Amino acid sequence: MLKHYKSDKQVVGCDEAGRGCLAGPVFAAAVILPKGFSHPLLNDSKKLSENQRNSLEPIIKSEAIEWAVQKCTPKEIDKYNILWASFRAMHKAINKLESTPDLILVDGNRFKPYKTIPHDCVIGGDAIYLSIAAASILAKNARDRYMVRLAKKFPDYGWEQNKGYPTSFHRDAIINCGPCKHHRQSFRLYPLPEQGSLF
Repeated sequence: MLKHYKSDKQVVGCDEAGRGCLAGPVFAAAVILPKGFSHPLLNDSKKLSENQRNSLEPIIKSEAIEWAVQKCTPKEIDKYNILWASFRAMHKAINKLESTPDLILVDGNRFKPYKTIPHDCVIGGDAIYLSIAAASILAKNARDRYMVRLAKKFPDYGWEQNKGYPTSFHRDAIINCGPCKHHRQSFRLYPLPEQGSLF
């Protein structure tokens, strides 16, 4: 069962979605939950179905003290690299909060300090702490909806299904149609040639 971070301070949980994609922005969410909040279904977004995530989203948004979702574009990802763009998206989300948290709780093992606020990095934190899990759901849902909308304008890549991740269909579409402006040019968009093949 997930838990609250042990602190009397106001803690904001942060997580991102879309780091491993070939196309589209990286999204990040920041969520401050009340100390008494719990929900039996709340978990790491990767362990939940789409229906479960969608049912949890309005609960998180209504029960949270504060929440925000922001993104960094493919151009920003190419400029800063995906790791720093992820941190930048988290910073943007924290900026959108009306109050200033006392502590930032981040999923992962690295974070770029935000102003003078202390932070704690937790590997697998989205499966440990409620606020990070909530952030992972909001970021994932927001990004998925964005990619589905984008797929209507760029239908060749199957983004309504793969959400920009490097599936075989997506890779084949890049080979056949070429990348578009929403692809991350700093990523390896084309698969490596098979070993033993020179061409």
